[in-house]
Amino acid sequence: MRPQRQMFRTASSVCVFLILFTTHSLTEGKVYEKCSLARTLDKQKISSRSLISNWVCLVMAESGGDTSKVTTLDNESASYGIFQINSKTWCREGRKGGRCNKKCEDFLNDDLTDDIECAKQIYNDSGFGAWKGWINRCKQKTLPDLSSCWN
Repeated sequence: MRPQRQMFRTASSVCVFLILFTTHSLTEGKVYEKCSLARTLDKQKISSRSLISNWVCLVMAESGGDTSKVTTLDNESASYGIFQINSKTWCREGRKGGRCNKKCEDFLNDDLTDDIECAKQIYNDSGFGAWKGWINRCKQKTLPDLSSCWN
């Protein structure tokens, strides 16, 4: 009976670990909808409210509002988080670095403070044109209507 009891304890421990890991993983990231994203970006002062629709369009084009998105690119770099900030220039994997002096993995949680700080630097250096998603899906196109978001 002892080996069965030990196997049961081991299996129980593994199940508890998997449940905790899954729950932790689910709470790390967040998928924003248009209005909650607009309000968050405005509250964190990403830019003037007149540009918020460009930021919302950019985020939806780049990540679909998913703060935990990672995209591996052909040039052996990766783009991280809601703004898809690239590891080749702006951050470093596993340690602080890049032009934003940030760890790329820090862009994968639902705290947008560091993401916004880096996105503002990218915007100040290159404008919205730094993001291919914005060029392809937002530039000279109808931007999201956020008028109902401010009530």
